Amino acid sequence: MAASFAAPAQGLVHRQNLTLSFSNSNFKPTQLQFQGSLSSKSQPLSFSSRLNLLNHASSPNNHRSSFAHTAAVRHIVGSLAKAGGLRFAVVVGRFNEIVTRPMLEGALSTFKSYSVQDEDVDVVWVPGSFDIPVVAQKLGQSGKYHAVLCIGAVIRGDTSHYDAVVNSSASGVLSAGLNSGVPCVFSVLTCDTLEQGFDRAGGKVGNKGSEGALTAMELASMFEYDLK
Repeated sequence: MAASFAAPAQGLVHRQNLTLSFSNSNFKPTQLQFQGSLSSKSQPLSFSSRLNLLNHASSPNNHRSSFAHTAAVRHIVGSLAKAGGLRFAVVVGRFNEIVTRPMLEGALSTFKSYSVQDEDVDVVWVPGSFDIPVVAQKLGQSGKYHAVLCIGAVIRGDTSHYDAVVNSSASGVLSAGLNSGVPCVFSVLTCDTLEQGFDRAGGKVGNKGSEGALTAMELASMFEYDLK
């Protein structure tokens, strides 16, 4: 913006017979226009010049804008398209097999639909959901598999046995994954009634075995291709 130096008036700045006024309300901080007279030994001197304000480069707005030039954040997501060629183990509880078998069938069908070959999937049957974690950890530590899918079903009964089995299987599968360094996916149903189990084993709520297979493939591809 430009500012002109004119005759003295109220509100003006005086310094050695030099007067400054701002005649343009659209003041630009990058430039000033000086016009006026300076007396030195009674000899008036006329001058006109422009000055750049150096402190403009350090304005807060410039500091804030520098953050916009940072590098893009990298997002890592497992890819189902990369599941082919990876190996999986499925641990299935035989107890409540009327629920766990259709869950297993849903998982195997899902593996196949994403190019996982039959020979790359091993199914291990155990007595019940309580027994799943110790076998899952052993399979994970074997180094043969990229992920372990754990399938079971616990139906609430008349005693507190239900709570003990549910808590042990859930924490056990988590520990198996942490201890082995291989993803162990928890697909153990915890239902109040057998009907709820049917609904989640291919019924109106879907197939939790199939959903577990999707999770296993996503985590396996992430561990194999992105987190090494």
